[in-house]
Amino acid sequence: MIPACLQVSGRGELLLRVKVQPRAARTALAGLLGRELKVRVAAPPVDEAANEELLRFLAKTLDLPRAAVQLVHGRTCGHKVLAIVGVPAAEAARRLGLLS
Repeated sequence: MIPACLQVSGRGELLLRVKVQPRAARTALAGLLGRELKVRVAAPPVDEAANEELLRFLAKTLDLPRAAVQLVHGRTCGHKVLAIVGVPAAEAARRLGLLS
């Protein structure tokens, strides 16, 4: 079963809802928080640093090129929606540690 934080869009891309906690001690996945995946990022929320760290980290975690992960909503807030291409929803959930 695919977690609620993941959804396939009408264009075939995977949408991932994320709750970001900037200025963490280290960048890491922090599990599900309602319908969002919580991600702690070590970067501060200044000059897009936290957003870039989030996108880089998720691309690496999903084993995708950085260009395959794009921010589509929430540039200036902690609740974000990312578009991901190049990986099926079930495989993305597995790589993110969301499947048991």
